[in-house]
Amino acid sequence: MAGIDIGGTKILGRVADPSHSLDALATARIDTPRGGERIVAAVADLAAHLARLAGVESVDAVGVGVAGLVDHAGVLRTAPNLPGVVELEIRDALAAATGVAVAVENDATCAMVAEHRAGAAVGARHACLVTLGTGIGGGLVVDGRIVTGATGLAGEPGHMVVDPTGPPCPCGRRGCWERFASGSGLGRLAREAAEAGRADRAVELAGGEAEAVRGEHLTRAALEGDPDALEVMRDFAWWVALGMANLATLLDTEIIVIGGGLAAAGPILLDPAREAFAGHLLGASHRRPVSVVLAALGPDAGAIGATFLAADLIGPGRGRRAS
Repeated sequence: MAGIDIGGTKILGRVADPSHSLDALATARIDTPRGGERIVAAVADLAAHLARLAGVESVDAVGVGVAGLVDHAGVLRTAPNLPGVVELEIRDALAAATGVAVAVENDATCAMVAEHRAGAAVGARHACLVTLGTGIGGGLVVDGRIVTGATGLAGEPGHMVVDPTGPPCPCGRRGCWERFASGSGLGRLAREAAEAGRADRAVELAGGEAEAVRGEHLTRAALEGDPDALEVMRDFAWWVALGMANLATLLDTEIIVIGGGLAAAGPILLDPAREAFAGHLLGASHRRPVSVVLAALGPDAGAIGATFLAADLIGPGRGRRAS
């Protein structure tokens, strides 16, 4: 069985041991092509390539996580990070191209499946995952089950508006949470600090140009202990915590898992985010504490969750249950 994670720039695939979805027999990465038909062809070719690497004739099933709005019918309605891909019947197209059963979900939902079954949220009945990358994705577990909403499009917290007068978002609105609390948001905060003369080390890492500073430069400077970079990271963590508190207030979740590329920042993000979260959360001193933790499965979580979906198609545990 294969699990495949389709991102805006790369596609990660893995073939797992049927008896243990965490054990990868083969993995491979390719660049994401442009256009729906090319993506379908690339994923089908990747599944066949992974089967050969794993020494099997073919995979039994394919699970796919994709960055975008995927409905219950397996249609990718829109995908901001996949330009021009709209209304793509990705599940049926992949089933026809591979000749096997295919399950498709949003990539962050797949990551939530992985973290709930085998990662940081094992045993939780009510959990939320936020993936902090170029944008922000989300996955929800309520009463032990993955929740994807009436049509499958739930779990897009990055587009909660937290400041109606804030910066424009690619979704067409202004002030979405991910404009402040994603990798793009960190980059914007870092450039603002650099232009104000408060991020000299990040500017140095960016080659000496303030306008070239990105989130990764700021993160690296903060990991080195640079005081200015740490201050910007605290500002960033405040915005991360604001959105997480909104989710906790709405969902009464018991644990929030921070995943995505920015989770690699570790304590320099987690510690100030936890501190700010307590200040944002409604009635924090009168409710059971909400755990805020880092994801356990790293950047492969989406592909691992997709592997679990593939396993559900061919064995016990079929369906959308997360535990």
